[in-house]
Amino acid sequence: MHNFLAFLEDALRNHLDWFCFYIILFFACVTPRLGDGVFRPIERWGSRFALRRELAIVAISLAAIVLRLAFLGIDRVPVPLVHDEFSYLLAGDTFAHGRLANPPHPMWRFFDTFHVLQHPTYASKFPPAQGAVLALGQLLGNPWMGVLLSVGAMCGAILWMLQGWLPPRWALFGGVLVLLRFAVFNDWVESYWGGAVAAIGGALVVGALPRIWRAPRPRYALCMGLGAAILANSRPLEGFVLFATVALALGVWLWKRSGSARGKLVARTVLPMAAVLLVCAVWMGYYNWRVTGDPLSVPYVVYRSAFDPRPQFMWQSQRPSPVYSNPQMDFYYRAWPPAQVPHGLQAVLHSSWENFAAFFNFFIGKELALCLLGLPWALRDRRTRFLAAQFAVCGAVLLADYWFFPHYAAPLAATIFALLVQSMRHVRRWRVGRWAVGIGFSRAVVLMSLGWIAGQAAMLGNTPFEVNAGSLRVYERDYFESKLAAVPGQQLVIVRYAPNHDPDEEWVFNRADIDGAKVVWAREIPGVDIQPLLDYFHGRRVWLVEPDATPLQLTRYAPPAPPAPPAPSVPPVPSAPTR
Repeated sequence: MHNFLAFLEDALRNHLDWFCFYIILFFACVTPRLGDGVFRPIERWGSRFALRRELAIVAISLAAIVLRLAFLGIDRVPVPLVHDEFSYLLAGDTFAHGRLANPPHPMWRFFDTFHVLQHPTYASKFPPAQGAVLALGQLLGNPWMGVLLSVGAMCGAILWMLQGWLPPRWALFGGVLVLLRFAVFNDWVESYWGGAVAAIGGALVVGALPRIWRAPRPRYALCMGLGAAILANSRPLEGFVLFATVALALGVWLWKRSGSARGKLVARTVLPMAAVLLVCAVWMGYYNWRVTGDPLSVPYVVYRSAFDPRPQFMWQSQRPSPVYSNPQMDFYYRAWPPAQVPHGLQAVLHSSWENFAAFFNFFIGKELALCLLGLPWALRDRRTRFLAAQFAVCGAVLLADYWFFPHYAAPLAATIFALLVQSMRHVRRWRVGRWAVGIGFSRAVVLMSLGWIAGQAAMLGNTPFEVNAGSLRVYERDYFESKLAAVPGQQLVIVRYAPNHDPDEEWVFNRADIDGAKVVWAREIPGVDIQPLLDYFHGRRVWLVEPDATPLQLTRYAPPAPPAPPAPSVPPVPSAPTR
């Protein structure tokens, strides 16, 4: 009996979200009016509060920030783990120092790493929007503060978009779902590689469209242009496709107007938007010029051309592999299985299915799956017909990409939630005899989201933080850096990898000002003399870390002994003549 109770306690603690899911679903089906005395006053108050649109936006944004801060006791400020995060942090550190790029370092070969340009400048390959958010956070005390503020702004921006497409109370309902989905225990708020910034851009673009249709005012056109500018500087490709669908719908709407009316509408909508886009284009050209030396050369494209031979889309083919400066990057791009493009129809289909599953679990999951029950009716609604078409077009582009992470679909976030809420509006009206199951389902969606948060909190509260970090070895990089930062003087850490090192666990990432950094990370490259690096940083204390060794520890660095000179050749002794 004791073992059974222990098993039950462990199951509830580690799978509380699933337990809550089944319990809530059961009562939503059997007794949908259960808790009416609590839910109906809340719903009536929410309906009245939703009419105060600006206040609702501010409240949702602040609630997202406060909710995440409330869990800092069990879910601390995230530690960067992924290549992309360190590259974005480099951009943020660069911008926080008042620069768009850094001069190349004379010892760059020992610092060369993933997703970072070393020439013609030392800079991140990624678009600058996320780096700007991290720079704001760094100026406030920690780059993660920028992440948190961007998630709060995203929740408010999506609510603003929903207010343009749906009645106020349903828009607020969608805003609550966005808050519960993204504000806590979500990859967009627990990492540094973004998602929220591009979602803000998408929400502004799509949210401005119905407002322009109803009341074509310059401020809505400016919002659309601002959203397009954010997309161009965060997720350029996916953002362009999303903006193209909106521009096409806007163009058709203008074409249907009469000649004189069309001219006035163009002056009130197209011209303000074009002005914003012109400023954006000039800015992007200037940024490209500062980073790559050419206004038309995008840093991301320059990096891919120089380092990444893999095709991005299914219609592209593999390019010849370049010569890399270190074995880790060579192995990652040439032979490491997780980084290789799937070959064959079955492998491609399997990869596409995994991408779809990642998309579904991130944006919808079991908590919001009940909304999909009304999707067949929502797709026939004139109100959301454009949103469904937009989702289909953008989704096709995402499926054509060999690589998928949820933040690739960030521009679509507002569209996704508009479709989910419209679907739930249909479900809400469902009745089975005397049972108003639709009301039960609509309440269950919110309760399931709360149950998911409770389950995650219970699991994290019972797990050491070091395990929560995901990759313990990379977490220890942050641990060593914090310890070395407390040591007097400047430090240089030489990273020595084993031949079978997992390239996904990279340690060599540095700040924007390498020479002025308290701790500098450099790699030891087999066959390359490291003495010039040691001479350059001769005033620093030099350490060695071997990420693949057990136990993992930091020791004083001793340069590898030079190879022994070859033995002198000895001429062969002539053999005695034979008779």
